Amino acid sequence: MDHTNHQRLSETEWTQDNLEGAKILGTDDETLGTVSHVHGSGAGSTVIVDVGGFLGIGAKPVALNGQRLTFMRDQDGTVHATTTFTKDELKSLPEHHH
Repeated sequence: MDHTNHQRLSETEWTQDNLEGAKILGTDDETLGTVSHVHGSGAGSTVIVDVGGFLGIGAKPVALNGQRLTFMRDQDGTVHATTTFTKDELKSLPEHHH
């Protein structure tokens, strides 16, 4: 997927309403997980990502610093993010407890 034409979200758009359910994509555009919820807003936020599992069953929530993700909208307006993390790196992070 070519992300160069996707509009980057401004920090004021980094809210629960905009980010919940957004796919997190790795460097090879593999889906690594989805945003479960967000603590705070903007670049200082903590983004909780569900990784692993199947259709949300058995997924492990992990906390990521928002600055490790690049959020954008595609041409259809769908929000997603890219990261340099690999799926194995995300799975190895400690589980986030609500």
